[in-house]
Amino acid sequence: MNSFKSFSEKIKTGKIDDFDALAMDSFLFQSTHNKIYQRYLEVRGIRPRDITEIKAIPFLPIGMFKTTQVISGPEALFSGWYSSSGTTGQENSRHYIYSKDFYLEHCVNNFESVYGSLENFHVLALLPSYLEREGSSLVDMAAHFIEKSQSIHSGFYLYDHEALLGKMKALKKDGRKTLLLGVTFALLDLAEKINGHVDYGDLIVMETGGMKGRRKEMIREEVHKVLRSAFNVNQIHSEYGMTELMSQAYSPGGGKFWCSPFMKVLIRDVYDPFVYTSGTTGAINVIDLANFHSCSFIETEDLGVKNKDGSFTVLGRMDNSETRGCNLMIN
Repeated sequence: MNSFKSFSEKIKTGKIDDFDALAMDSFLFQSTHNKIYQRYLEVRGIRPRDITEIKAIPFLPIGMFKTTQVISGPEALFSGWYSSSGTTGQENSRHYIYSKDFYLEHCVNNFESVYGSLENFHVLALLPSYLEREGSSLVDMAAHFIEKSQSIHSGFYLYDHEALLGKMKALKKDGRKTLLLGVTFALLDLAEKINGHVDYGDLIVMETGGMKGRRKEMIREEVHKVLRSAFNVNQIHSEYGMTELMSQAYSPGGGKFWCSPFMKVLIRDVYDPFVYTSGTTGAINVIDLANFHSCSFIETEDLGVKNKDGSFTVLGRMDNSETRGCNLMIN
């Protein structure tokens, strides 16, 4: 489909001249070619031609990825899918993609726009449970980062904490930075194995979120305090991404996330999903222009706040988020 090529080429340039204009183009394309989104608009009585600004664009409840194929175009154009990890008894999301190469290249561009070339890093990925299942976009991203780093020391680790800690010590005088990319519960498990105040050199610890029932839920400030102390670093970095998004936002510390040029976060009122708030806690809506092949307008189940400096903070999950959001859909 020519429109896929048009959108992907604009994303690959690494910059967007007019975010709102491209978002409106994406909305008009998806409201025509995405049957699920089209039906959602019909049920809500919304005519696409009446939408004239991005704040008026309806956001698709993220739960739709659990029950339907959210695709903008014929199924034959799609080469595979990524799935969420979920917890026992939950339905997992599936995000159908038309090009894994596009996703991986986009991930690298997002990361390097914040942190510089991956060739300046050793990438150590601690992603147990994610590595042990099929269809993880996070695992594919980490594997590509490892490859792009071109370091013989980069690699995945499961549960061999001693080997990982030994590798981190050995690399502290190497001259490159070390990126320890890990799911939150695994980083906390690793932190418990550290004895004493150890110097790991130029280390970036980046948590990707996720307890998945493996540990007691903790607020971000508590998690970061534990990790800062254990790894002897001033800040804990974070990545905000999910199966249903192609783009990622990064936090260099303090829990403040900054969007890539292809993302925009809006905060909706928790009691009225069609009203936006400013400076107060609400639920997160994400515009991801790299989702041109699926749906670029996602109503997430995360709570957050937009900060005055343009960043956003993730505060946690909405209560009963597993059952909310999709009641307007009619077969």
